[in-house]
Amino acid sequence: MDSQIETILAFLESVHPYDSLPRDELTRVARSFGRREYLAGDQIYAVGEPILGLYLIKRGSVEVSDRNGALVSILGPRNSFGERGLLRDGLAMTTASAVVPSVVLVLPAAELRHLIATSPSFERFFNRSRPIETRGTDLTTLKVADLMARTPVTLPPEATVTQAAQLMRARHISSIAVTREQALLGLVTTRDLTERVLAEGLPGDTPLGTIMTRDPLTLTPDALGSDILHMMLERRVGHLPVVQDGTLKGMVTQTDLTRFQAVSSAQLVRDAASCETPEEMAEVTARIPRLLMHLIAANNAHEVVTRLITDIADTVTRRLLKLAEAKLGPPPVPYLWLACGSQGRQEQTGVSDQDNCLILDDAATAEDRLYFKALARFVSDGLDKAGYVYCPGDMMATADRWCQPKRVWRQYFQGWIDTPSPEAQMLASVMFDLRPIGGTVSLFRDLQDETLAKAAKNSIFVAHMISNALKHQPPLGLLRGFATIRSGEHKNHIDMKHNGVVPVTDIARIYALSGQLTEVNTRARIEAAEAVGIVSVSGARDLIEAYDLIARLRLENQAALVKAGRKPDNFLAPSDLSDFERSHLRDAFVVVRTMQSALGQRSGALG
Repeated sequence: MDSQIETILAFLESVHPYDSLPRDELTRVARSFGRREYLAGDQIYAVGEPILGLYLIKRGSVEVSDRNGALVSILGPRNSFGERGLLRDGLAMTTASAVVPSVVLVLPAAELRHLIATSPSFERFFNRSRPIETRGTDLTTLKVADLMARTPVTLPPEATVTQAAQLMRARHISSIAVTREQALLGLVTTRDLTERVLAEGLPGDTPLGTIMTRDPLTLTPDALGSDILHMMLERRVGHLPVVQDGTLKGMVTQTDLTRFQAVSSAQLVRDAASCETPEEMAEVTARIPRLLMHLIAANNAHEVVTRLITDIADTVTRRLLKLAEAKLGPPPVPYLWLACGSQGRQEQTGVSDQDNCLILDDAATAEDRLYFKALARFVSDGLDKAGYVYCPGDMMATADRWCQPKRVWRQYFQGWIDTPSPEAQMLASVMFDLRPIGGTVSLFRDLQDETLAKAAKNSIFVAHMISNALKHQPPLGLLRGFATIRSGEHKNHIDMKHNGVVPVTDIARIYALSGQLTEVNTRARIEAAEAVGIVSVSGARDLIEAYDLIARLRLENQAALVKAGRKPDNFLAPSDLSDFERSHLRDAFVVVRTMQSALGQRSGALG
């Protein structure tokens, strides 16, 4: 055997995933490698140029920068580079240059694709896309579109109750949607016929429009099965129309769910909805870490896990609002309780504090404010007892600043946009993640639309928001792989919240701001930004894949801590990961930094 081939073979035996190949196959692969030498400062390839193959550093050091010239990383021996562009369209997505005299091995593209197609270890290592998940018949992760009756029985509002009763009997159904030109107007159930017609002695020719439930609770086709369970259990309804863009698409009833068993997340929602005290709620929420462990063990997608966990927090909050009203009396004016932070984005994990606020009707008086001050204290104290600890930054409805009439909130947003000080940027970042939880939702709708429109048109504000978003950097160490925490309790760990998911959350928020997108969830924002052209298809795909990996590893680490009998937190030790996981996580952080760099360039242009 040629001495150069022997040298390459010996080297490959120490590099994953080559070390998983049988000896004969590894020898064949070693023969396919080319060998190139570069002097310090030599460019190996530039953005947009054709890539010769997969590059593997045997000796020396290579720096990689993005298309904006920002340094992404400095790679050493046994590191590969160039695969993202190679496997996409054959064109480089970064620029690579030798830092010192270096020896680089080059594996032809055809050989790499052959290995990916024939070797599971290579397929796993180089396939950066989200794995296909087998959801089975788990109700919580099915889409409503898969569960609903697609041809709901309807009648116009002029139809009589007798006609409705006869139609229900003939079709063996317990509800009828009242519509006009496919637009849902209301809902009539057998219970309505009993309680609102027979019990009241109304004649059979009574129009449905007079006894129907107007503006009933609805779901969209892309909602999760868990939404059905949670809404039915919490709101105590048995029929849910499915509506999209104002048009009735189907109907889901309790009967439709009989072949499925409610999972534990639905059980927690049901238990929380019937609690009478914060102490009882604490007993319910204490089961969330174990729920997290089970959901991760079942290989659920991270956005499904966090959505189910957030649903519990939403239920606890709404239940506390009802208990507060029972104690204090009916609210003197309409109000809306909103969540921000991870609850607002529906991204809660096993570790969550509370971030919330109150929007009051503009008719609220000083005396009314005393009522809502007491309501906010009751609810926030209850959330704290239930495990959703007080916000360290006091971003809670208990603070006078965050319990204000709608006109004041409008002034807040206008002031932050007009004068983007550091505090304004921070507050705007938090408040752009608001999501209604309980109360009069209309208090927020036009306020959200107005604010997004004004903010998107103010280039200086957008530039400042981008600058603020870039403060959270992925934990990339140029020379050592990851920039871990240097001292203290979490020494040699990565903060997977502030340096992992938060940078992506910040990027997605900027996309939503730029495109005036009303989505609040991070993944939904990226997808919506792609749909309207705020970010390219390839950029959105890369960022979503990176986010999926970062968020999944964060949750898996929390689940592992729970399994070990410890409290979940956000700190991950890279040493606990396999070589495969470390490589992919680092690549994910590189993608995030690259997308941040692109935002930085845009910020400079706006400024």
